[in-house]
Amino acid sequence: MCRFLAWIGAPRFLDDFVLKADQSLVTQSRSALVGKTSLNADGFGLAWYADQETPCVYKDVHPAWSDENLKQIASHTRARLFLAHVRASTSTATSRNNCHPFSRGRWSFMHNGQVGGHLKLRQKLDGMIPLDCYDQRYGATDSEAIFLIAAGLGLDHAPISAMERAVGQVEMLSRERDYTPYMRFAACWSDGEKLYAARYASDRFVPSLFYQVHPDGIVLGSEPLDDDVTGWIEIAPGTAIATDGRTLDQTDFRPCHQDEASAMAASEYSAGG
Repeated sequence: MCRFLAWIGAPRFLDDFVLKADQSLVTQSRSALVGKTSLNADGFGLAWYADQETPCVYKDVHPAWSDENLKQIASHTRARLFLAHVRASTSTATSRNNCHPFSRGRWSFMHNGQVGGHLKLRQKLDGMIPLDCYDQRYGATDSEAIFLIAAGLGLDHAPISAMERAVGQVEMLSRERDYTPYMRFAACWSDGEKLYAARYASDRFVPSLFYQVHPDGIVLGSEPLDDDVTGWIEIAPGTAIATDGRTLDQTDFRPCHQDEASAMAASEYSAGG
């Protein structure tokens, strides 16, 4: 499993959370306190929004704690919105293309979790990515596939429901072949204006996800960045959030399963005559 964090609000230096916090992301890369694996050494990545509509992305395959370029970038870059991720691979190779965050146009995306039977489903997953999104398929991860499938399902117009449908479709693929665990999903994505996140699993082992409200913004994380127990709020399983750094809205996140999908298809067929 992986660890990630994101910030939206007044411009902050990336190293405030990536390096300087008590339980910073770099600290988590060596000794995560919440989650299945304490070591997250299979690469890292940053995506931040500055003066351009699209994010600037920097990622590499080194462990986060050993990369001097990461320290330089994080301590000299200030942004109103940024995502950061350290990776613990569940199946695919340690390569730059497999490191998070992924980006397409103005969107960035990062994920902690897994798709059951991913290596056996890779060809099917690739086939679910729309042709006009497939040129952005640089790596081989299930995470990138979910992101690009969501992009083809209307991420620009419905950021939460498009992701919900993408996760549901991928989970159904795993369920059909009974590759457990079908889906474990904690993710964060952004269009440069808002930050979105969701927490979900097909079993009881739901990847962790928290947020903390600051006077000048909101930070999300796979685990708290300090020991302020009352200051961190755990996002409930089956929940998605959307925030602009000032307000935070919550909604259900319920990827449709096979029976729901069949009912939807029947309804759409009937409505179409």
